[in-house]
Formats: sequence, C-alpha cells, structure tokens
Amino acid sequence: MDYQFREIEQKWQKYWAENQSFKAEANSEKPKYYVLDMFPYPSGAGLHVGHPLGYIASDIFARYKRLKGFNVLHPMGYDSFGLPAEQYAIQTGQHPAVTTETNINTYRRQLDQIGFSFDWSREVRTSEPAYYKWTQWIFMQLFNSWYNLETDKAEPISTLIHKFNEAGSADVKAACDEDTKTFLPTDWATFTEEEKQAELLKYRLTYLKESTVNWCPALGTVLANDEVKDGFSERGGFPVEQKKMMQWSMRITAYAERLLQGLDTIDWPEPMKEMQRNWIGKSVGASVKFKIERPKTEDGSPQTGAGGLENKTSDIGHRTSDYIEVFTTRVDTIFGVSYLVLAPEHEWVAELTTPEQKEEVEAYIAQTKKKSELDRMADAKTVSGAFTGTYVINPVSGERVQLWIADYVLAGYGTGAVMGVPSGDQRDWLFATHFGLPIIQILDSQKDIDQQADPTKEGKYINSGFINGMEYKEAVAFLNQWLEEQGVGKAKINYRQRDAIFGRQRYWGEPIPVYFKDGLPYLLKEEELPLLLPEIDKYLPTETGEPPLGRAEFWKYEDKYEYELSTMPGWAGSSWYWYRYMDAQNNSAFASKEAVDYWKDVDLYIGGSEHATGHLLYSRFWNKFLKDLGFVQEEEPFKKLINQGMIQGRSNFVYRVNDEQGKPTNTYVSYGLKKDYNTTALHVDVNIVENDKLNIQKFRAWRPEYQDAVLILEDGTTSSPTGGGQEGAYVCGVEVEKMSKSKFNVVNPDVLIAQYGADTLRMYEMFLGPLEQSKPWNTNGIEGVFKFLRKFWRLFHNEAWEFTVSDAEPTKAELKALHKIIKKVQDDIERFSFNTSVSSFMIAVNELTDLKCNKRAILQDLVVVLAPYAPHICEELWSLLGNKDLSTAQYPIFNPNYLVEDEFAYPISINGKMKMNLNLSLTLEAKEAEEAVLANDQVQGFLNGATPKKIIFVKGKIVNIVV
Repeated sequence: MDYQFREIEQKWQKYWAENQSFKAEANSEKPKYYVLDMFPYPSGAGLHVGHPLGYIASDIFARYKRLKGFNVLHPMGYDSFGLPAEQYAIQTGQHPAVTTETNINTYRRQLDQIGFSFDWSREVRTSEPAYYKWTQWIFMQLFNSWYNLETDKAEPISTLIHKFNEAGSADVKAACDEDTKTFLPTDWATFTEEEKQAELLKYRLTYLKESTVNWCPALGTVLANDEVKDGFSERGGFPVEQKKMMQWSMRITAYAERLLQGLDTIDWPEPMKEMQRNWIGKSVGASVKFKIERPKTEDGSPQTGAGGLENKTSDIGHRTSDYIEVFTTRVDTIFGVSYLVLAPEHEWVAELTTPEQKEEVEAYIAQTKKKSELDRMADAKTVSGAFTGTYVINPVSGERVQLWIADYVLAGYGTGAVMGVPSGDQRDWLFATHFGLPIIQILDSQKDIDQQADPTKEGKYINSGFINGMEYKEAVAFLNQWLEEQGVGKAKINYRQRDAIFGRQRYWGEPIPVYFKDGLPYLLKEEELPLLLPEIDKYLPTETGEPPLGRAEFWKYEDKYEYELSTMPGWAGSSWYWYRYMDAQNNSAFASKEAVDYWKDVDLYIGGSEHATGHLLYSRFWNKFLKDLGFVQEEEPFKKLINQGMIQGRSNFVYRVNDEQGKPTNTYVSYGLKKDYNTTALHVDVNIVENDKLNIQKFRAWRPEYQDAVLILEDGTTSSPTGGGQEGAYVCGVEVEKMSKSKFNVVNPDVLIAQYGADTLRMYEMFLGPLEQSKPWNTNGIEGVFKFLRKFWRLFHNEAWEFTVSDAEPTKAELKALHKIIKKVQDDIERFSFNTSVSSFMIAVNELTDLKCNKRAILQDLVVVLAPYAPHICEELWSLLGNKDLSTAQYPIFNPNYLVEDEFAYPISINGKMKMNLNLSLTLEAKEAEEAVLANDQVQGFLNGATPKKIIFVKGKIVNIVV
C-alpha cells in the first residue's frame, strides 16, 4: 500500500489519546525533564501555520528526551481569561465562557491533529474556578506578606506586626510606601484597628494606592505599559490616556535587585535578558532635597499654591511641605542645576503652581494626558514644558532655580522630579535653550556648550563651590558625604521599574478575593475560595462608571460588605501556571510538595520574545515570592528559554488595470506585464495561488467582483469569463508581510494537513529555517518534504507496496549512512538546530535508497531517529516491524567506528586519463596496491594486454598506470 498518511495519522492520534501514551508520573526513577510552551490564548480564529512553530520544536525535543531515557513532563492548557472574549461578549451579549469554550475546542482539535505529545491529563484553564481559586490564594499570600530588606526576602505580615509591637517602626527596614509613619510600640498599641490596617497596607506586597495608569475609555479598563503602543491599545487600537485611579498594585520593585541578579544564572537569549535589565533600569546615584521657596503674601504669611496647599509639617508623598526630593546619577553636576522639573502628573503640581501660572500649567497637563508614557520617553526631540511659578533652592549653592513641569519626566520613575543640568545633558540643554534658562559650565574640559551639551566626566570642576578643582570620583564621594551630613541627601540606588498595576475594570478575569469595611480592604477566608464571578446583565461599566462587576445584584460579602469590583489582569493566571501542571487535579494545594520537589522547575521554555517585560518578568517575581515563603524550591522558574521567530505571511497580489483617467477597471494583468499598464496591486487569497500562479477558476469564484474579471496572462493572451482565450498562466506578485486575515495571507494548517499530512507539516515548519529566526511562509516547498516521507515509506516496501524487510546483516555502507544520521540528529536536537536535521534525513534516505537497503537492523534504528520529527509514520512502521509503543524505545547509540574511512575509491588513470574508480583498503602500501589494481579484470580490459612501464601510487589519492 502506498503512503496513506490520513489513515495512519488518525489511527495513531486515537491510540495515543486512548492509551495516554504521554502521561507523566512524578515518581519515576528516570531523570526528570520539563518541556513547556508559553500559555496560548485560544482566539476565535484558531491556529494559522505560524502558531505551531514553537510547539513543533518543543514536541520534537520532548519526544527526543523520552527516547534518551528521561521522564518528560510536556503539558498544555489555556490562558483563557482576557479582553477578546469580553469584547465579543459586549458585542453579542454571549457569555465569555461560551465563546472561550468554543475557541478551546477548535484549538484542541487543531493541536491534536498535528500530533503533539502533550500530557492532556494535566490540562489547565485559567478561567476555571478550580484553577483561579489558587491564583486568588497566591494574591492572599502576597497581601499577607511584606519584604524585609534585612533578610532580603518576603515574610509573613505577622512578623512585621511583631516588630511594631516590640520596637515600633524605627528599626524596620522594608520595601514600602514613602509616607509610612514613625511611631513607638506604645503608639502602635494606641492605634485603632482601622489605623493599623491603613499603615500595614503601606507595607503589603499587594496594596491599594492612587496611581497614574494607562486608561483606555473605549475598552473601559486600565492597560499595562506593554499593552500600549504609540498611545493606542494593542488590542483594538483605541486611544489611551493617563489617568489617576485607586488601583491594586504588586510591589515587584522589592525584587528588582534579585530579578537583575537572577538573569546571570539562567540560559536565556542575551537580547531577552538585556530587555529585562533595561526595564528594571538600575541606577547608582544620590537623592537630593531642594527646599521650596514660598513667596510671602502682603501680611507676611506663606502664599498657598493654586491648589490651596497649607504649610503642612507631615510627610506626604515624595516630598515634605518644605522639600522636593530628586534622584540623580550625576550628583557631581549639582552646581550646574539651572532648573528643576516635575512630572505633569506629580501629586504636588497643583499645590506648587502659582495662581498666575495655573491656566498654562493646566493646559499643559491636559496635553500630556493624550500621550502614553512610552511615547513620552521615546520623544527626545520635542521640547515642551510649563513654569509653575515656584522656585526651589539648590542645597549646595543656595541659588534659586525655577520649578517647571515637562512630559519627559515620569511620576513613577524615582521621585517624579529631576534636576536640569544643561551643560552636561543634551535633553536639558535643548530645554534650557528653548526656554532661555542658564547654561552653567561645571568642568574645565567641557567644550562648545553654547552649541550642545558635553556630558564628559573628565577634567576638574569649576563654578562648583567647594568641589572646585576636584575630579569626578573624589567629587562624588565628597558630595554624598556632605549631603548626608547636612541632612539634605544621600547616596542611593534607584530602579526605573515601577510596581505592577494589578487590576482591570473588566468582567472576564479573576475576582480579587477582597471586601471593604470602613473603606479598608480585608481578605476572604481561605476556605471561602474560590470567589466566583457573578452573573451580570451585560458586560459594560455601570451607568455611574463602576466596573462591570458593579452590575451584580446582591453580590456582597456576608450580605453587607462591598467586594472589590476590579478583576485581576491578564498576567495573573499565567504567572504561576507551570506549577499547576505539576499537580493539576490537587484540590488542597496549588501543587503538592512532593510534585514540586520532583519537577522543581521548567528545563526548557519556548515562546515569543514579546513577553519579555510582561509575563516573563511577572512570572519570575511570583516564583521568587513563592520561594521566600517556602512553597517552591527554585529561585528561577525557567532554566532555558528559546524565543522562536515569527513565521511571516507571504502575500500574493493581482494587478488591477486603471483606465486613462485612473479609474479602476475589471481587468487584471499578470505580474510580468504590469510595467506596461497603470495598475493597483490588490491582495489575493494565497490559498488559491500555487507556486505564484493564480488558479483562475477559483479566483473568479472567490469574490463576486471577480466573477466577470478579464485577465491578461503572462504570455499576453487574455482569459475572460466567457472563454475564447488561451488558459495560460497568470503570475501573481509576492511580498513578505505579517500574517493577517486582512492581507488574505493566512494559511490554515487544517488545509495543509488534509493535503499532505501532519508529519509533512511538522517537518516543513522546521525546514523553513533556524527556530529563533523570523522567516516567510512559503508553501511552494512543502511538496518536497511530502515526497521525502513517501520515499522513506518506500524503503520498507517492495514494488507492489508490500511491507518487506530483510534480516540480513547490514553492509558497511549502510551502517555508515545510519550512524551519520544518528550522530547528526542527536547533535542538531541538543543544540536546537532542527532545520538542519531535515535536510540530513533526506540525504540519509537517498543514500539508503541508492544502496537498495531494506535491512531491519538499519531501518528500525532509522525509524527511532526520525520519530520526534514525524511521529505518525514512524509509529506505523515501528508497529509493522513488530514492536510496541515507540515512545518507550531507546535512541540508537552512535558508534563512531562505522564512520572511520577504511576504504577509498581510488581514481584509476592510464597514461593520465581517468578510466574508473576502484575501492581499495587504505591500509595497503604501494606494492600491495599495485598488485590489487593489476588483478582487477576491468583494469586489465583497459590495458588490453599491454605491460605497464610504471605505476604511480599516491596513498589515499590516485593510481596512474603508464604504458
């Protein structure tokens, strides 16, 4: 029987499912290996050919590791909460759970037919209550923890309360809010319960605080920075503005240094690690306090700002009533400060704006709200700002400097305030030049500062008071000590990273297990988990602007306390899911200690680089937290990470002819002739194009407007719907673009599997190029891979397609061909070079075909080597060879002796003319070789009775007979 791939693939997919062939147990004596794909979101569109690329690679590796004797965990599930299902629910009124289930069913069908070796007994879905119960539970552990800087780890909040009871707050070193109180244990004892809870909230690892967020009115929710691009939401492309809201946040900043240090311990792509380093943004510098100068009114009292600030004495926010604190990495330039800048959204802008400047400042703030933070950081050329009318005093020089606001300063970075040093920073120089502010030279080596800034650290300081004459290192050390002695600053390490917003004003997400009493948040009891999503009438905010959960009737804790109405963000459920795979059915813990102790961490993680500063950072944060509390063993969750490249679409075009007035006609000219016409390129469905030639009949049936189209073909003939023209070729244009439905270049794997089979698709996706590189999809070459598999099948069958193998001893040549591919594939898979293996398989099968090899000893090992790539055909052949369960087979052991060259095909020449090749042992010396050559009948035929005068023998090279 010829290669019947459809029947073979359906047979073995059914077998694997019924026998749970890839189910992993946590009690094996084999070494463990955990292979994981990034959690997919099940979209309604299903998979296109770009999606399985990483899954195929991870599956090859998982199957290979099983053959190498490892106990492999290779699970799959769905990140099933999220915006798309909710947007669809808003449009149709259908519950998101319904569309999510439909989408998952499509994904599962498509994944199954590609033949992945997933352990489906461990499937998880983030939107299932049995799963999100534990996401809520982790939230509760974070709420009940604080970060102790002395032990450099998270600890239960009870240990902090103990410190407050014993010694007050004086000696507490914690990652916490800036406005914590200073109190004695006797003070703590007098605090009311509400006062204690309000103070503890400033220390908790998840907390409520007013924050500046990315608010998307069209989506009705807050978005993370990585969900915003160029001021618009990635999902839907809606405008995003900056807005202050009371939000849940996670204190990821407490882990900034550990997140940085951990990058040196893991095998990740260097660009990915660098993205995280830049996002965390460690800076070594100093914090400096600039005293606010308060203008006096006519009666001599301090003037209040436009917002009505009184002369308060308590610490509030990032500054006291008297000082603005600035973080700088160049404290040595402090004598060159000519202005100070606050972020427009800084909480004290209104209070520090004088009545005269109020209108200008408010207009500037309104303008800033239209930009995302990423846009503001990226735009280094546009100079803008507004003077508040207030002055501050430089603590080292006593000089008055103006206080401005400008959108290049962000409230969340440092203190939300920066000092402007125009002589040493180009951005500051542009600002000062634009607004006519002083530019002060501070180093004798600075040059041309009237033309541009000079950031040098070389030379000696001038115009710099008590550090004049010093050089950089001496000046920095002296200033840091002086600032601390004077109580106006100190050396400090700062991080660009901000605490992670942990709330979305949406319905389709995990409910936050919190209720409010007297305006303060309290946790549910653990036994009350999961807090289920309530039913609501529609999935929109309430008429009063509350999140959709505000629509739930009679949804209160103990029938009297309001629940939190925001839900968790999309990254919540994906920040710990790899642990749930270890013990997916556990009802009493997120995973048992035994399972976690056995599987430990993910050995190989494959997924997209777009998750660098989102999922991958949050996952590392949650993992470190769970380790601190003793729930997991490992500091880092993912030992090795590979970012697969994107498979891009290969678009095809037809060329519509325009008339003399430029108006479109219904005539289309082939690619090679379009230069002779005025044309417009139009995308055409790639599924009706083969080898860039348009299927004319399918084109006319594709869309109504093409039904009557006239096509000018490549040879100049015409094809019309009424016939009468030669049916030659219409050649389409080609362009590589992102795969998208709007470009009609999406290739559905279902179509290719139906035509060529899953094994062909798997091998072809690997064949396209290196896993990490992006590459265009081109179906034109898939036929070659299909022919290879058919040729491989042919090795096991005779001319009548009857299964026939021989038990004869293999030849040296056959063993050499086999062991070359054993070694090659082993090396390729170990270094994740899957594409080079595919071409090597083709070479090996060609060699064995030429050798007419049908030896069991050769073909049985070849089946095992190919199995990770093409599992269905190999399972069938393994079975025909009389074996059972290929997944339990052993990868063949490479024997280098079979690759040792002990023979050479010597070119035999007579009088310098090459006549033939003759295999001779490489151990033969000249006399023995000459005798062997002359004993050969074919050589004697060429000599035709002549006696050689001389024989020239070059070992391993040539034999030349002179007659």
